[in-house]
Amino acid sequence: MRFNINLTPKPNRFRKWSGAFLFIGVLAGLFFVFNPRAEVLAQTLSPAEERASLERQLEEFESQISDYEKTLAVYKNQGKSLSSEITRLNAKVSKLNLQIKAVNLSLKKLDGEISEKVAKINDTKEKIDFNKDALSDALQSNYESSNTGLVEVLLQNPKLSDFFGGINHLLQIQQSLAITINRITDLKNQLSDEKEILALKRSDTVKLKEYQDAQKNEVEQSKKEKDSILKVTKGKESEYQKLIKETQKSAAQIRNRIFELLGGGKLTFEEAYKFAKFAGDAAGLRPSMILAVLDRESSLGENVGRCKYNKNPYYPDRAQNPTAMHPTRDIPKFLELTTALGLNPETTLVSCPIPQDGAYGGGMGPAQFIPSTWYIYKEKIKDITASNPASPWKNSDAFAGTGLYLKDAYSSRDCVNYGAKIPAEATRLQERCAAAKYYAGGRWYSYRFAYGEAVVDRADRFDRDIQILNS
Repeated sequence: MRFNINLTPKPNRFRKWSGAFLFIGVLAGLFFVFNPRAEVLAQTLSPAEERASLERQLEEFESQISDYEKTLAVYKNQGKSLSSEITRLNAKVSKLNLQIKAVNLSLKKLDGEISEKVAKINDTKEKIDFNKDALSDALQSNYESSNTGLVEVLLQNPKLSDFFGGINHLLQIQQSLAITINRITDLKNQLSDEKEILALKRSDTVKLKEYQDAQKNEVEQSKKEKDSILKVTKGKESEYQKLIKETQKSAAQIRNRIFELLGGGKLTFEEAYKFAKFAGDAAGLRPSMILAVLDRESSLGENVGRCKYNKNPYYPDRAQNPTAMHPTRDIPKFLELTTALGLNPETTLVSCPIPQDGAYGGGMGPAQFIPSTWYIYKEKIKDITASNPASPWKNSDAFAGTGLYLKDAYSSRDCVNYGAKIPAEATRLQERCAAAKYYAGGRWYSYRFAYGEAVVDRADRFDRDIQILNS
């Protein structure tokens, strides 16, 4: 942090009043920073009313989507018959169309949140500039005061009370200087966090649009699937049962299929299943959920495992943060971890950051844990796999970490409450929520369909493959 400040002593008459001006300025700055009315007055009723309206519409869509979820659950439990499959596909198409409409509302809501976040960032920048001016004045006063010895102060203030008043004035300048510096530091950290949130919201917008396009394609695919089934079977149940058997893959094909891990690397499906079963048994989770999360095809992420921790490939052209990893939250832990594992941090690649604004990357290995999250689970992972220390680049440890995280998310209050919306399908909804939390953390609700449902659907497909393997 650099300031261009003229430290030439000012005339004595200014020195006499500089302390008073300084404190008025600092107090005004602190009032501006901490006054909640500034934020309230900056808001208008229109965005709030619009947001409330969008929330109500989203709730209505959610209710209708839940009705279709219940219909799908009923026909799923009835078993595979031609009529139930056709009804299921019709309900799926209706549900997808509602989800597309819900995404439109979510995108509109996100646009409003992004506008508010941009305004908040600009407000924080103004506060930083204001406090920099106050700091400049404080540094000037401190410089002048430091050139005045106690004898000089005593000569200037022959009365004992004036002398102690002068000493208090010097102490107050020092205190004000410390307060202003601390406030600027806090504001800069706040600005960094706000920029990261903004980048994530913009990323949410992009991903939701991608998801919406995928949903439109899935609607068309579901319609074609229904038409194809009716065409092949000609409406006969016996022909439909033959069709099911013909589409089942052999165990040998499944066993040798290449399974691509999210963070890079390949395993045969059989090898991946063994890791997932071991981790799933330890975490109390079905192995297919772990496979679905770690499977590259289930991820919406990009730039996985191609960046150095301390360099942002987009900086300064497309990003403001110079490092791929968060400098205080993750880099110290990353360096500590690589040292413990005997790895060279300069050649150990991690996930890249989001280019826009200030969102960080730093995901490590197949499970794509950032260092700060890995440290939460590393001791539990060590207890499961006996790796000491546990490594995010070791498959057994990565699978175990994924299982533990998903289990915690599954049991969280958010996911339990979400599962309670449809008690008959509570397990599936909680899994959907857990998968979305794995991808987006606190922003999981925006991804419960875009990521969460995609993972659960893929887990169901893996379950069918696993059943064939074990038969």
